Amino acid sequence: MFFYSTLPAVLALASSVTAHPSPTAYVEPTVPTGKPIAGNYGGALRPQIHFSPPKDFMNDPNGMFVDANGVYHLYYQYNPTDIVAGNQHWGHATSKDLYHWENQPIAIFPGAKGEGIFSGSAVIDSNNTSGFFPDQKDGVVAIYTLNTAKEETQEIAYSKDGGYTFTKYSKNPVISINSTQFRDPKVLWHAETEKWAMVVSYAQEFVIGIYTSPNLKEWTHASNFSHHGLFGLQYECPNLVALPLLKNVSIESPLDASNFASTDMYVLTISINPGAPLGGSITEYFPGNFNGTHFTPVDDGARIADFGKDNYAGQFFYGIPSTSPQVSIAWASNWQYSQIVPTGPLENYRSSMSLPRQNVLANTARGPYTLVSLPYDLSPLYTSKSSLANTTTANASLLYDYSSTVPSGALYFSIVVSDIPLADTTGTANFTFLSSVTGESIRGGFYFGGDTPFFINRGYIRGFDNPFFTDKFSTNNLINTETHAFKLEGVIDRSILEVFLDNGLRSATTTFFAEGSLDTVIISTGGLNPGVKVKAGLWGLKSTWASQENANGKVEGNVIKRANLAHLGV
Repeated sequence: MFFYSTLPAVLALASSVTAHPSPTAYVEPTVPTGKPIAGNYGGALRPQIHFSPPKDFMNDPNGMFVDANGVYHLYYQYNPTDIVAGNQHWGHATSKDLYHWENQPIAIFPGAKGEGIFSGSAVIDSNNTSGFFPDQKDGVVAIYTLNTAKEETQEIAYSKDGGYTFTKYSKNPVISINSTQFRDPKVLWHAETEKWAMVVSYAQEFVIGIYTSPNLKEWTHASNFSHHGLFGLQYECPNLVALPLLKNVSIESPLDASNFASTDMYVLTISINPGAPLGGSITEYFPGNFNGTHFTPVDDGARIADFGKDNYAGQFFYGIPSTSPQVSIAWASNWQYSQIVPTGPLENYRSSMSLPRQNVLANTARGPYTLVSLPYDLSPLYTSKSSLANTTTANASLLYDYSSTVPSGALYFSIVVSDIPLADTTGTANFTFLSSVTGESIRGGFYFGGDTPFFINRGYIRGFDNPFFTDKFSTNNLINTETHAFKLEGVIDRSILEVFLDNGLRSATTTFFAEGSLDTVIISTGGLNPGVKVKAGLWGLKSTWASQENANGKVEGNVIKRANLAHLGV
């Protein structure tokens, strides 16, 4: 992780029912221990199905894993004392379905004034390779970067209560190379070599280091992956994960297990900042092979994970079998403007995460080893089993006012166009979400002719103006020559829009900050060739935060009773 001005870091003592305090602690009175921070999730800009922090500033997702009980743990870079980056802690939330998140107490605090707990990962040490867990199979080890003015080192902390509280290893750091630009470790278990493997960034050398360890404590440098793809100013937040490869991405349910060709292909993701093609921060990825010590890409191509401008530092959950689609979450912002967006002064928080996404690889005629990205199942959030509105009429418009029917302001929409001719193709498919009060809108669309471009335009939103807040994005999406079809899926959630093209072969994440609440949607097609078919629909999504509000409108999270904290002296 990276931010433009490093603010003084502070620490408060982590606490829980079972865990003991860390060996060192610098306690700041304004940061609570043993209880989550309460937040107001009712603001007009606050996303209702995406995760966002209770208050103040959040950036990279960290330490993501799923435990044996099916509980997903999301940690994140968190400043609990201001609406800008700095004072970095690991915030924490848990969920059973990746949408209904429960805020937990801060999980890892800095150990002294001036320190910061930067990005990293977490694993379940089920075989007790570390020796921390002689009597359990669910011990969690977090691996993170400790940032100080003098150095960035890699440290570990262990949790005996399933990842809710951590004790720092007494012999930290576990890796030190005397560098101030060495960060963001992501660790996985490599079964073939029976060792842990780490990818970590030598940020301004444009190198991803690969280390191995038998026990998470002692690490040996194995190899480097260097100077690949787009450089920007620096490499950050690498991930290495095994992904299934699809047989056919064009079928109706591409993520069905019967459609997986193999599970031995790896993907290395690298986030760069600044220096992305659209400015600021972005994530690129490299498909390839990994033998436990060396990563070898399949080609020299640099592939971009998201064609919007607000998807960075994505991380995959540890603990999902490699035979299944891997699930990722990214930070839905951009370092060029993340610390000045209006949610800070207006609603006392900044940043949200992307939707949870299911990821696999797919080969297409023009895109070998493409990272497929689709939203995790949204159907449990539908406000009704049937769509709010739909149409099967080509060259027509569907207009729907959702101001009174969808109080969350969150919707899922889909447009499927089929029987498209492959020659002399014409027409467009478009969507517009607008405010009937202010006239603001965010819109997008696809051109079926020419080089088949797709665009998003947030330039008609007036709530935030900044020279780096690029307002238009586009990509090219070839018509599928096998299916003769085009599919667009999207989710809008108050101040964030995510779109997915052709079963997730292209995706984009875009934030926006309207002065007036969006309340009307128009889905339209026009100029399509005779015989082309259209099927479009709109579904409301229920807020995952509203049900957690107390009488004062605050979401308190998982409150640990103070009586259980006596052993910590609080």
